[in-house]
Amino acid sequence: MDYQPIPTVKSVTPFDASQDAQVLRAAMKGFGTDEQEIIDILAGRSNQQRQAIKAIYESEFERDLVEDLKDELGGKFEDVIVGLMMPPVEYLCKQLHSAMAGIGTEEATLVEILCTKSNEEMAEIVATYEERYQRPLAEQMCSETSGFFRRLLTLIVTGVRDGLNSPVNAEEAKEQAAQLYSAGEAKLGTDEEVFNRIMSHASFPQLRLVFDEYKELSGQTIEQAIKHEMSDELHEAMMAIVECVQSPAAFFANRLYKAMNGAGTDDATLIRIIVSRSEIDLETIKQEFERIYNRTLHSAVVAETSGDYKRALIALLGTA
Repeated sequence: MDYQPIPTVKSVTPFDASQDAQVLRAAMKGFGTDEQEIIDILAGRSNQQRQAIKAIYESEFERDLVEDLKDELGGKFEDVIVGLMMPPVEYLCKQLHSAMAGIGTEEATLVEILCTKSNEEMAEIVATYEERYQRPLAEQMCSETSGFFRRLLTLIVTGVRDGLNSPVNAEEAKEQAAQLYSAGEAKLGTDEEVFNRIMSHASFPQLRLVFDEYKELSGQTIEQAIKHEMSDELHEAMMAIVECVQSPAAFFANRLYKAMNGAGTDDATLIRIIVSRSEIDLETIKQEFERIYNRTLHSAVVAETSGDYKRALIALLGTA
């Protein structure tokens, strides 16, 4: 099954960066702020277009657009808009850094960002992270995590996964499935190293074959095996890889549902996924959300958020 990513945010044509910069300046000048104008422009342009607006805003007004936005906006609405203004890879690096800053580590954020990326995407994140924070991502991550979970993330971050263009190998998939079976269900205890090696080295298309072979061999799905054999963060990381191999949209739809389900809302996750996936596959995620949960993502977001924050997220989600 080939994954069909459909974005909700695309480049707008015709596009006039100078005109947009003027409108944004007017929206923030004098008393009060025209938040709707800011939403209409920034949620309605691609990231590349936003960077062009930022450059022209600076040259025309000798002001930093992001700093002006921070001065005028606040709270979660500010988080959405400032997030939209960052180049996508920088945005993810900032999210990783925040997840490891201060006391405690947000393992779920590390899993969501790191376990869902191809080797090519991972290389870009690693390079940007070190440039931005003057510290290798792997080094910081090692100081914040432990055990087999740390080992798995380190393997992913150091770029051992086969590239997307690597040919899939059906014979090797049979062999890898047999190794996973021998390391888990077929023995007492679990050999996590084997799971880590295969789950971090094989490309996503190769893993899809491995999981099919695993079911053929053991009669169980790989998810059932992971559930029996692993716990805590390692379990979450393995399941994230499995879900992303099968359907990235379903993985993110489930994450969004969990962020809004029950008492309170995990706004950080809600914002991160909607902002970071808007130009990749947010339309596909919306379709999956509705298929799995029998309600629209639009209605869930409307129920959980309010004010300009709600309007910004809804603008990124596109038509209901």
